[in-house]
Amino acid sequence: MSNGGVEDPFVVHRSLLFTVAYEMLGSAADAEDVLQESWLRWAAVDHGTVQEPRAYLVRIVTRQALNHLRTVSRRREEYVGEWLPEPLLTSPDVAADVELAENLSIAMLTVLETLGPAERAVFVLREVFDVPYDEVADAVGKTPAAVRQIAHRAKEHVAARRPRVPVVPSEHEEVVERLVRALNTGDLQGLMDVLAPDVVSVADGGGKVRGAARRPIVGAERLARYLVGGMAKVEGVLVAAATWVNGQPGVRMELDGVLVGVVSLTVEDGRITHVYSIANPEKLGRVDEEAVVAR
Repeated sequence: MSNGGVEDPFVVHRSLLFTVAYEMLGSAADAEDVLQESWLRWAAVDHGTVQEPRAYLVRIVTRQALNHLRTVSRRREEYVGEWLPEPLLTSPDVAADVELAENLSIAMLTVLETLGPAERAVFVLREVFDVPYDEVADAVGKTPAAVRQIAHRAKEHVAARRPRVPVVPSEHEEVVERLVRALNTGDLQGLMDVLAPDVVSVADGGGKVRGAARRPIVGAERLARYLVGGMAKVEGVLVAAATWVNGQPGVRMELDGVLVGVVSLTVEDGRITHVYSIANPEKLGRVDEEAVVAR
């Protein structure tokens, strides 16, 4: 996919394009579909007429992702239990870009699910990738003035729902280590100590996993007892291990050496305030191979 020794812009910017599509869709599988569709459109274009390939490719991917969002919205409405984004295994280096890591987090992607398609596209392009308003307008098919209004509205919506306190990775890692230790030893008090009193836990089993709660569990004691009791009932050896999920320290769960779940956490003041558990086997394909993300 090179021309006269010059690498194809699609290849050069592929990590960025994947990240744009993933931020808009919350699904790596859907993002890959969008990239495939976008590549076909790019291949049909006379590249010599394209003055700014990066902006042109972002526009193609955005439009394809918007089309995809509209088709998957009904699928998500019919989803069994809570729907959570598809987790990515990321390098610890991703955390060095604090803004990218925050916007890539499961917590933020869950907030983005509450936006409409156009609002989500505008927010992602402006706030995550700093795309100029005129280019955003071109990508979403609206005027720059309309895009400014949408961006303002979306930013307020997200600000009211996003995690309030930024946490340094080392503190987050320490909390994860305490959680892993408590889970592997069945330490009820250890779990109570690491969970905030009003912790909220959301699980996504997609209706395919026995024991996955279909509604949020609220409260440290209730969640701790649920976790310890659930692990005790499992037939086989269930082990928790620290990993990196969507730019943040997280937990992977293995049953007899086989991956059965990924847990992402929101931490404030050294305690876990939100737990996002993804156990739907259809969503676990991207946590054994490191995803390359960029902006």
